[in-house]
Amino acid sequence: MELDICGLGAVSSIGGDPETIHDALCAGRSGLGPLRVYDTTKFRSGTAYEIDDRAAPGKDEPGRSTKWLIDAIAQALSDAGLSELPENCPVLVGTTHREQRTTELWWRGEADTDFTDLHFGTAIRDRFGTVETHTFANACAASLTVLGLAADLITDGECDTVVVAGTDGLTEATFGIFDRVQSGVPGEVRPFAKERHGMMMGEGASAVVLRRPGHGGPVAARLRSVALNCDADHPTVPEPGSVARVVRQAHDRAGIGPDQVDLVLLHGTGTVRNDLVETGMLHDVFAGTKPALTAIKSSTGHTLGGSGLLSLIVAAISLRKRLVPPILGLTEPMDEAEGLDLVRDEPRGGRFRIAQVDAFGLSGINAVAIVEAAS
Repeated sequence: MELDICGLGAVSSIGGDPETIHDALCAGRSGLGPLRVYDTTKFRSGTAYEIDDRAAPGKDEPGRSTKWLIDAIAQALSDAGLSELPENCPVLVGTTHREQRTTELWWRGEADTDFTDLHFGTAIRDRFGTVETHTFANACAASLTVLGLAADLITDGECDTVVVAGTDGLTEATFGIFDRVQSGVPGEVRPFAKERHGMMMGEGASAVVLRRPGHGGPVAARLRSVALNCDADHPTVPEPGSVARVVRQAHDRAGIGPDQVDLVLLHGTGTVRNDLVETGMLHDVFAGTKPALTAIKSSTGHTLGGSGLLSLIVAAISLRKRLVPPILGLTEPMDEAEGLDLVRDEPRGGRFRIAQVDAFGLSGINAVAIVEAAS
């Protein structure tokens, strides 16, 4: 069943709403900046893609991931023409950290918190009145995972509308982990570049309103399919066969062939192994056809649990505007990308009808969505 995506909402380091984010991507803007509140002497790297929203310079605040989440959901509802959540409308949230940063601040005695505030459901209930919320911590594929679950709920007749969201902020613990486990010290995210040195964390939230067709509201795009798998092959390295299988499954569920995909929003983390696996999948699955390829993490950083949904929102706007943002700063692509149609230097105009969105997480958690232009 095709489902309607009727509302979009997003917050990131390059903009506070979906249109602004898309415009910033097309203009080649980056959210990269110095770490604002961490003691950088503890890390090799001192930069990240942070949202600059703290009231006092150098002082962190609790609850930032929740704040962005509420903002993104409110945007999506308004964009869908809804003044409130429809009756029997669950909210599904994908994340990696939840409010781990708030816990870090509490542990250090730098912030008071009620432990009920660490659960997104409390804030969602207080703001929107719903009591049915579900949070899934499913690494980098989290928000596309919950999109698939939302599609199943509607298809199975459990409800007519679901709000799907994702959110994550920087945490000192996770920043330190990635700072140590990567062989290089990346100065920026450089997906598919010959000189790429690893992923860098970003912050943000994203949300969409998914509805059964005919239930009202302006349609931003149509969801054709979501495919999921988990191979558990390796803690960090994606498994090439599994990645190719989940992409083909997404095509099969959408009833399309690879030649019908006009645009791919790549996972594109800028790590050596992820980009190798993703380019290998493209040569394999799309042999004989050349969809336009782009990736947004070079501008936003890796927004973790919400990253897949943020890419989907960019895909939906790109289909509507017929304008695809480029991969920022890609001057010398990796050799393995030879023959692929990477969007570089300038935005790409054209009539794009069907887009694929990739999200590949740690431990082999993979999710791929297929979306189609609304008209």
